[in-house]
Amino acid sequence: MMMSVANRAPYPATRLRRTRAHNWLRRLVRENQLTVDDLIYPVFVLDGEQRREAVASMPGVERLSIDLLIEAAAEWVELGIPALAIFPVTPPEHKSLDAAAAWSPDGIAQRATRALKAAYPDLGIITDVALDPFTTHGQDGILDDAGYVANDITVAALVRQALSHAEAGADIVAPSDMMDGRIGAIRAALEAAGYERVSILSYAAKYASSYYGPFRDAVGSAGNLKGGNKKNYQMDPGNSDEALHEVALDLAEGADMVMVKPGMPYLDIVRLVKSEFQVPTFAYQVSGEYAMHVAAFERGWLSREPVILESLLAFKRAGADGILTYFAVEAARLLHASSR
Repeated sequence: MMMSVANRAPYPATRLRRTRAHNWLRRLVRENQLTVDDLIYPVFVLDGEQRREAVASMPGVERLSIDLLIEAAAEWVELGIPALAIFPVTPPEHKSLDAAAAWSPDGIAQRATRALKAAYPDLGIITDVALDPFTTHGQDGILDDAGYVANDITVAALVRQALSHAEAGADIVAPSDMMDGRIGAIRAALEAAGYERVSILSYAAKYASSYYGPFRDAVGSAGNLKGGNKKNYQMDPGNSDEALHEVALDLAEGADMVMVKPGMPYLDIVRLVKSEFQVPTFAYQVSGEYAMHVAAFERGWLSREPVILESLLAFKRAGADGILTYFAVEAARLLHASSR
């Protein structure tokens, strides 16, 4: 029979500080632990060669051309980071109303996937299935005559994009668009095309958050969005029960794992999802979270290394199995150093 907290013997028979007295004892009784195996590194990929661009709103983060990405990934593989999440930076001339560049076999994401899998076959490659980097208006779908994101025609485009990623060698396709029914359509298409081993990571609970601004700068969609929002398809920040419905639907349609985005402001959702479904649950420490931390580090308001690790441990404590974070490489270095 499980003892409840209330049934613990009172002080002084119970002194909870006893198990905090020594470093070795704190390590023995620690409930959650962050390891390199928990980290996924999001990368921004440029067209061309020998190109490197700093993202002004994300100090320390760069957009890299594929050749430089391959070079940089050597260290990431050596550190043991399990997977990269690829986000292409689409030149303005390749954007359109129908986002047709999203499923081009010669697209940046497709070429980057092929190059990374050729260079590092055991490195996991996760590709973003969404149209916002490819639309002239910056929305995640195709607009109808009234300017509303049309669900079903967008799903058809997402299926084409996901198939192009699978053909390029992606291990996981990650629909981040929040269209209804897209997981089932993508799963059916992957099965029919013989890509039954390609996993689907569904951004099942993606909120219409104010924390995405630096990411939109990084992929070049902020200017296209022109102050618009995505509230008619991304989730309302005030809702939590709805997240469980979204996750349940996506799992029923064939998602292998689910994502909660953003991360730290939505750790309650991570815990709800993990407790309710007990499936692989990922969370994204998004660009705004990264930018806030770095700003505080630069001003000396927070201590960089311990805060990075503590912020990521919070995801594990909430129930996340994997964490997408721009701190992945730095955290991996810190974890390796602490294990020596």
